[in-house]
Amino acid sequence: MEPNAADLVAELKVLRKGRGVFTTPLGIRVGPVLREVCGIPDHAENVEIRDRLAHVLEPLAKTLPDDLRIAVLAAFAMHEPARKPFYQERVHWAARELDRDDRTIRRRIDEGIQHVAQLALAAPREGGGRPAPDGSWHTELLRVFLALDQDRPEVFEFRRIVADADEVAELDLALTLTTTSATSGPVRESDLEVDVFHGGTLVRRAMESNDRVGLALQLADPLPRGKTHDLALRFRAEFRHPHYVCVPRHPVDRFDLHVRFPAAPPPEIVRLDRVFQDDARDPGARGDVVHPDGSGEAHLLFEHLAPGFAYGIRWCPAG
Repeated sequence: MEPNAADLVAELKVLRKGRGVFTTPLGIRVGPVLREVCGIPDHAENVEIRDRLAHVLEPLAKTLPDDLRIAVLAAFAMHEPARKPFYQERVHWAARELDRDDRTIRRRIDEGIQHVAQLALAAPREGGGRPAPDGSWHTELLRVFLALDQDRPEVFEFRRIVADADEVAELDLALTLTTTSATSGPVRESDLEVDVFHGGTLVRRAMESNDRVGLALQLADPLPRGKTHDLALRFRAEFRHPHYVCVPRHPVDRFDLHVRFPAAPPPEIVRLDRVFQDDARDPGARGDVVHPDGSGEAHLLFEHLAPGFAYGIRWCPAG
């Protein structure tokens, strides 16, 4: 069963009770989704469980805004000054630290836990469930050309990757698919058309969730550490939500996005920069206004993209 954010949020709220990650025995506080996300074996002891929880949850919490980061780390007793024996004491500590009342801190903790759950599920995992190390490869340059003035939207992707490990032979890629039609139901693998123009062979494609298609691109020859490799792909699919974002699994140094809109451009277009993936489709999540040029084209540039966050563009359909 595909882990979902609601179950993970519920399990994280159980984990914050009592002494948090210093509860003994700790295993009874760690649910099945949290075990899978953190790669915790069934028979792991307290020390290993605590280590694996910290390995996954602390880096994710540290990507949050300062107030959410402090509140979440205090809630789980992962911040040394906040290692109080009771959850309510840790809430009091965070309230004093942030100069807020306890009720506000509880809301901050709930909000932060929601974000941590989304990030944890967006991160790639090894077979045991633990997040894959960042050292395999990263993207030096990602150039995307999105044509929305076609009968069916087309995306041309040109990517230069850098091997950060020895003998990189396969790249794990993925696209989250959405369609503009009013029909409901899960996305099908066949809804995404993929053409590889250069750089490897598509050897696997499979649904990773209800709307995400995972792709495996095999290189012609294993790539030595430090070497670069270029690839070019074309994707064709419908969009359910009017946005296009890059949510990297591996770090991206530079993302160069060109979007061509129809002759009558949307009434509102905004830039999305380091937002949570679920916020990308939320009209309430604001961004800088983007103005297409005389050809109906918009150009956006992003640098130093962090895995798990969304970067791109959202538009408001006419009518």
